[in-house]
Amino acid sequence: MTIAGFIRKKKVILDVDTGIDDAIAIMLALASPELEVLGITTVSGNIDLESATKNTLKVLKLIGREDIPVYKGAVKPLWRSIRYAKEVHGDCGLAGQLNDLEPGEAQSLSAGDFIKAQIERYPGEITLIMTGPETNLGLLLMQERNLALNLKEIIVMGGVANGRGNESPVAEFNIAIDPEAADLVFHSGAPLTMVGLDVTRKALLRRSDIDALKASEAVKRFVDLVTLEYRQRFAAVNGFEACLMHDPLAVAVAVDPSLVKCVHRYVGIETESRYCDGQTVCDFDDRWGKTPNAEVCVELDLERFLDLLTNRLNRY
Repeated sequence: MTIAGFIRKKKVILDVDTGIDDAIAIMLALASPELEVLGITTVSGNIDLESATKNTLKVLKLIGREDIPVYKGAVKPLWRSIRYAKEVHGDCGLAGQLNDLEPGEAQSLSAGDFIKAQIERYPGEITLIMTGPETNLGLLLMQERNLALNLKEIIVMGGVANGRGNESPVAEFNIAIDPEAADLVFHSGAPLTMVGLDVTRKALLRRSDIDALKASEAVKRFVDLVTLEYRQRFAAVNGFEACLMHDPLAVAVAVDPSLVKCVHRYVGIETESRYCDGQTVCDFDDRWGKTPNAEVCVELDLERFLDLLTNRLNRY
């Protein structure tokens, strides 16, 4: 929205477990004038907390945005043992990239304290974009159940409403790592958009898209190399190179919600199942009669998303 020629910026906190696609999501957010990124919080997920934090700081250094404060969050899920996705993101989380960059320093304030302080400072204005496990907000909600009611919205990259999981046959990674935290977040009462595998599996950044980037040499090289092994694994199965832009799509939805089509439905989180832990159970047909708690993304305008992503990356 513009007022007298000015963009009304959406106040945003990014909550990340910085691996490959989180890194590109951060770059997209900070190149988008629609968003005012107040800070970035980190969480254990794709990789351990320390690596996620260092990676976040390195990405900020790469793009010259070391002015953005970074806050360390939860080192492990609420109650479950730690699991990572190093087979996807590499041991360091960035597929061996940015090893030559010395990261800056994270803030001394914890992620939870930062999120709470910003909600209290800007009640009803904060958009919390969560691209990792939802442990940081889950911890806050355990202490203060109604805190999220003062958020403008939560955008979750997580879950799958109508398809296969990527951590188990039915569960998506971010939810499966800490389903108890996800259960708290989905039932927090805050407006919530679920950007799940239903749409992120369609968000393909192809080799041709990377080749066409007009970003600086450093940024283009990073995007190329950080996604290279992922694209090669994808090609071995699908016959062409592409990297799924799970987390950048969540940021893109904050920038332009019209990129996706959503349905307003109730989503339950399975936390006590032998086979289905972490499943996001979407009641498409209102069989339970429960009040809807999520906007569930079901369709994506891929070309418009790619136009947004590549045009914003070109600003670097």
